Amino acid sequence: MIIKTRVFELSKSRYDNLSHLARAMGLSVSQVYRVREGKRGINEKFIIGAKKAFPDYKLDDLFYFNSDPVSGVAAEAVVTSRYNHIIQQLTTDSY
Repeated sequence: MIIKTRVFELSKSRYDNLSHLARAMGLSVSQVYRVREGKRGINEKFIIGAKKAFPDYKLDDLFYFNSDPVSGVAAEAVVTSRYNHIIQQLTTDSY
């Protein structure tokens, strides 16, 4: 499994462009661009930034797991314990 996001689809109705989205997330435009293009994985800063930019959405609305194996690698190897920790931490915290 790999963590995926709906942030970019949701941003179309709320933010004019990627720069405005990045500013709302508290991230650089290049970091947000790299995640959008699949050149960078979703990390803790991106998840926290997504909650800042979309405070009225639940984490389940912003992120989901894709259960498809990635390039022949076992699904369990793709989702690291760090991602699981981040998701667990953010789902138990109240925003």
